[in-house]
Amino acid sequence: MVTTTMNWNDKNVLITGISGFVGAYLAEKLIEEGSNVYGLVRRRSDGTIPKNIKNHNIQNKFTQITGDLTDFSSIEHAINESQPDYIFHLAAQSFVPQSFYNPTDTENNNSAGTNNLLEAMRITDTDARMVFAGSSEEYGLVFSSQEQYEQAKKQYGTIFPDIEDGKIDELPIAETNPLRPMSPYAVSKVYGDYLCRNYYHSYDINTIVSRAFNHEGAGRGNMFVTSVVTNQVMQHKMGLADKIVIGNVNAFRDWTHVNDIVNGYMTLAQKGNAGDVYNQGSMRTNSIISYILLSLERTGKTIESITTLNGDKKIDNPTELNNDKYYDVSFEKTKVDFMLLNNEIEYTLQDKGIIVKTDKEEVKIEFNPDRFRPAEVPILFSNTEKIQKLGVKTQHVLTDIIDDQLKYYEDINNQ
Repeated sequence: MVTTTMNWNDKNVLITGISGFVGAYLAEKLIEEGSNVYGLVRRRSDGTIPKNIKNHNIQNKFTQITGDLTDFSSIEHAINESQPDYIFHLAAQSFVPQSFYNPTDTENNNSAGTNNLLEAMRITDTDARMVFAGSSEEYGLVFSSQEQYEQAKKQYGTIFPDIEDGKIDELPIAETNPLRPMSPYAVSKVYGDYLCRNYYHSYDINTIVSRAFNHEGAGRGNMFVTSVVTNQVMQHKMGLADKIVIGNVNAFRDWTHVNDIVNGYMTLAQKGNAGDVYNQGSMRTNSIISYILLSLERTGKTIESITTLNGDKKIDNPTELNNDKYYDVSFEKTKVDFMLLNNEIEYTLQDKGIIVKTDKEEVKIEFNPDRFRPAEVPILFSNTEKIQKLGVKTQHVLTDIIDDQLKYYEDINNQ
């Protein structure tokens, strides 16, 4: 993990969502730094220890407070018991597809839950600084070209906020970009984002908003796309699966290693400006198809070409890398990334899938229409210059994330 130069020794820290993917990583790091960590954990009827807590071996190293964000009294109790210097508000229903299936549950946990925490902070008159885990999904529909803008205008009819002064290129995404959330989850995070800043301005509650782009690593929930990919790739390697099934492979995401995000959270807590908003990300963007291909390569295969199932859209050496500038930023991307970004190729449901020819075998990637979102965010690409001024740097490359996830699933599948 990244070593910070900040002093966390003997600081009281309350983490909501400590049993979540990021919460457990953050707790482990803070415990290493000497903090007195308190974690808000929902009561479990079976009495078992949450998986992430066990994976990080911290079950006896923090003070567990039983509570629920939807229960105001338990939040107030958690603050009174922990007397926190810092609060990291990570708890949320964070799976975007689930928010379409059950938007009310997402609203209750994410929006009302954040409101309860802020109100409890106000009533208890705590001096704690709260870091709110916002999301890059708040930006939603971001425009990178006139063609993409026209397609979106045709699809959705109305764009709000619309493009001003002919500025089509909104990439990389800065904190000042318009917010066009495209899912109930994203809307819930916009609510929490604005509410945190409202409580700062109205009640002088010490809040900071982090809008983190996609963060991944070992232990990421099985339903998230990077885990869906690496789990299937590892199962394919071990002979447990004969194909990889996936949704939209054209989508681009800014993937960051979870340890880099944890370092960012901790830096914001001690160095960020109260009431302000900071992006967290890697300042690179790669497609889901690239994530699949690079994962296959990390299992020891050399990828020679990819072709759609009907035999067209062939690309030789699709994982060939370059660092050319795109959107005025130099970052590592594959050949297929470059072609997708330049609208030279696009994969659709009509293609049905892709055949990956490697030096060892052919691997089939099958498109599943059920895994396509009702409203898709085509590209996320962070501008992190603001948080970089606080000393935050990305320490991991994309294949570091992939390697950690593959090792995690290799261990699981060997059990």
